[in-house]
Amino acid sequence: MGNKLIYIIRHGETDFNKLGIVQGSGIDSDLNPRGVQQAANFYAFYKEINFQKIYTSALKRTQQSVLPFIETGKPYQILPELNEISWGIFEGKPQNESERLAYWEVVNGWKNGNYSAKIEAGESAAEMQARQLPVVQLLKAQKEDCVLIATHGRAMKSLLCTLLNLPLSAMESFEHSNLCLYIVNFNGETFELISRNSTTHLR
Repeated sequence: MGNKLIYIIRHGETDFNKLGIVQGSGIDSDLNPRGVQQAANFYAFYKEINFQKIYTSALKRTQQSVLPFIETGKPYQILPELNEISWGIFEGKPQNESERLAYWEVVNGWKNGNYSAKIEAGESAAEMQARQLPVVQLLKAQKEDCVLIATHGRAMKSLLCTLLNLPLSAMESFEHSNLCLYIVNFNGETFELISRNSTTHLR
């Protein structure tokens, strides 16, 4: 089995991102004008790459981030398993100081190995990772040797940990920004990170 290249992007900017408001899986927001431009810039930079399949989450902001590729006829598939983590009662609204503290308490819990920590009515890191496992199996089994995945910030962190056989406590080592790119190679047995948080295409 030959090498497979997996390009993984976070979606472009939304107004929620601009305002610093948590979206999560329950907020199906559109890209804002800057996000649309980021998607256009990414396409202009990588349009010569032969992506044989594109995978997106079920949320519009990921689909809009790769729309220029889809419009050329590239095959794509929507995978709800790639959706962002659910942030429960915090989704879609500005946080007060106590809510921000609760948010960071959960994130720091994950850093310290408490993967079952979650926001009320939300999803834990362990639950998110478990629902992503079919995506990992799909990537291993697919016949395509170059694919593009459009997902979300926290979902990307979890997916990278799983692909690279790292504990979820390592999620915070994967920095990200809107329309950033990670590239992973699969050699038939293991995944290797070959590009980290690249934003060259946005400059």
